[in-house]
Formats: sequence, C-alpha cells, structure tokens
Amino acid sequence: MEIAVIGINHNTAPIEIRERVSFTESMKIESANRILDKSTEEIIIISTCNRSEIYISTNDIDKAVEEIKEFYREFFEFDEVKDYIFTKKGRDVVVHLYMVASGLDSIILGEDQILGQIRKAMMFSMNLGFSKKVLSRLFMDAICEGKKIRNSIKISEIPLSTSYIGINLLKEKMGGLRGKKALVIGAGEISTLAIRYLYEEELEKIYVTNRTHGKIKELFKEFDGLNPVEYNNRYDVLREVDILITATGAPHTIISYNNVVDLNNQLYILDLGLPRDVDSQIGEKENIVLYHNDDLKKVSEENLLKRKRLSDEAMEIINEDVDKYMKWIRNISVDPVLESLNKRCSSIKSETMDYINRKIDLDKREEKIIDKMIMSALKKVIREPIKALKKLDEENIEEYIEVIEKLFEI
Repeated sequence: MEIAVIGINHNTAPIEIRERVSFTESMKIESANRILDKSTEEIIIISTCNRSEIYISTNDIDKAVEEIKEFYREFFEFDEVKDYIFTKKGRDVVVHLYMVASGLDSIILGEDQILGQIRKAMMFSMNLGFSKKVLSRLFMDAICEGKKIRNSIKISEIPLSTSYIGINLLKEKMGGLRGKKALVIGAGEISTLAIRYLYEEELEKIYVTNRTHGKIKELFKEFDGLNPVEYNNRYDVLREVDILITATGAPHTIISYNNVVDLNNQLYILDLGLPRDVDSQIGEKENIVLYHNDDLKKVSEENLLKRKRLSDEAMEIINEDVDKYMKWIRNISVDPVLESLNKRCSSIKSETMDYINRKIDLDKREEKIIDKMIMSALKKVIREPIKALKKLDEENIEEYIEVIEKLFEI
C-alpha cells in the first residue's frame, strides 16, 4: 500500500486561488465518493483557509495521483489549477503531514489551530468510512507528533503578534496591568487581539472607541464589560486611563500633540497603527511613554528567529518518528504475503497429516504431537525469509515479495 498527498496550499498559491478550491463538508463527501470510485482506496481531505490537500492510500499510486489532479480541474471547473498543485509520495507525505500538525508548515510558524483541523478531517473520514487502516494510523500519528513537538519544543509559546508583544512590554514596564484602565481605539483584528490579551490581565476598565461606531458592535458581542466611548470624547478619557492602545487604518494621526499638551497623568501609549496613529512628539512628554511598531518589530523578528531555530530541532524529532511510520507501513505491505505463507504452511500440514493418518494408526496424543512438529518445521523454513523481508528497503520490497510468491507458489 502506498500513500500520496495532492493539493494546494499557501506555499504554492495565493489566497485568491486557494479560495477557489476549498471544500465544504458536503463537497468533501461528494469528492471522496467520486475519488474512491476510481483507483484510490482511502482518502482524507484537509480544507482550511491556507490549504486544500487530499491524502490518499492505494496500490496504484501513480494512476490515483493523476486522477486526483484531473478531479481538481473538473470538480472546481478551473483549468489553471494544475499550475498550483503540488504532489508528494511515500516518506515525503509523512514528513509533510507531521510538519503541518506541528505548525512548521503554517504561515505563522508554530501556530496551534491546525492540529484541531487535522483531527476534525480525520474523524470526518473515519466516521464515513473513507479512511481505514493506513491513513487513520498516519493521521493519528501526526496528531501525536504535533502534541509531542509542542510539549517538547514549545515553539508556539514564543510570541510573534505585535499586540501580544506590546502588551507584555507594557506589563513589564508598568509592573503589571491588574487594576489599570485602558482605552483601545480601533475595531479591527489587531485591536481585537489587544483587547483579548488585556482581558487576561484583569484590568479595572477597558474603554473602546472607533471613528465608525457601528464597527465596534462585534467587539461588544465577544467581550463582556467593555465601555463604549464616543470617538469625539477620546481625549477626555485619556485623562482617566493608564494605557492607550491604537490600531486604526487612518491615513493621518488620530492623537495629536496639541490635544494632550496639558495632560498630566502618567500614560503609556502603544501605537500599533500603520501609518502611525499617534503624533511622535507626544513621546517627548515626561509623563508619557510611547511605543510604536518599530519598537516591537525587533522583538517580533528575534522571536521569529527563535522559532526557526526551534523548528530545526523539531525536524530532527520528526525525521526519527517518520521512520517509525514508514517501517510500519512497509510491514503492512508484507502482511498479505505472511498470511499467504501461513495458509500455505497450514495446507501442507493438513495434506501431510492426512497422508500419515492413512498410513499409520495414531492415537489422539500422537496425532497432536506430530501435527505440532510438522507445523513447527514448516514455520522454521519460512521464518528467516520473513525476517529478511521485514528489513528490506521500501524501494526493493515489492520485487522480493514477487520472488517469494513464486518460490512458495502462493
């Protein structure tokens, strides 16, 4: 039995291409049934915003791979898809899936979300009977590998998000954030992340405002206890808070020096906007500490280098564990031969015992002893070839299986 993965991911295609070949659950069912009607024997489909990958197991891997490439083109009615498809076979499939499960093949190195997506894809296929012994074992091993890498290497614990890095910096400089008050300006992804991290620090109050008030409604649905502020009143609130975090897409500064020149309270500002939201001159005031993206970028880049170094360590572990799976799948291909050899031994033993019983009158005890002796002798004949077969390299094993089948007439 051989394995392959055929698909498109963030390494091979931009998002506008990936969007065209994503699978809903109903599409997965239809696709799997169509593919299994051809050369493929097992299938698992992973479909996320960053990847659309079809994992297969079959005895005719080259034919099945070509069928799936054609399936992508026909199913999604997209001729150019062939320019973005990648294919991996054998050991490369296992390495790839282990890397995906460990977060080493993600846009954000070390991210955790993909592990749950792999588990969901596996359970979906197993429950519908699309995945059997080979792929189910592969995916279960991949999930274990992902957990193992995360627990031993802890690559995901090194932060890359500027929101997280910035709030940690504020926490360090301010001696903790518990009981503090903050104003967050903005309603996008970065602002949402900042609020999420602030929530973990148990602040006394978190005020939120945005130029377009309607955009912050979703924030109030997700987070309890936020305090809305009219955008025009943002400077009044600055006199009450300890922290200001900005993350807007405004083309100009939204916090000007002239409006805070008479501000006397101690204020820490985290400007995550690009272009900058806060007038840089404000950072010159003695009672204000201003951080912007460039202050955090260096930390983020250093952390990314740390993650890359850890990913090298992770790959050493992955390569060792891939060998274990490949040994297992190699033995799977030997199983039918072993079963046939055992059946052949049983058949020879039965024929021999029938002949002996016709020639010699044996009691039950004698018959049982002779039966065991014959079977033991036959097993001894095939024991060494079986051991040798299990030790062979994957690329040679099919040839030796064929030789054994001819020699033993199985």
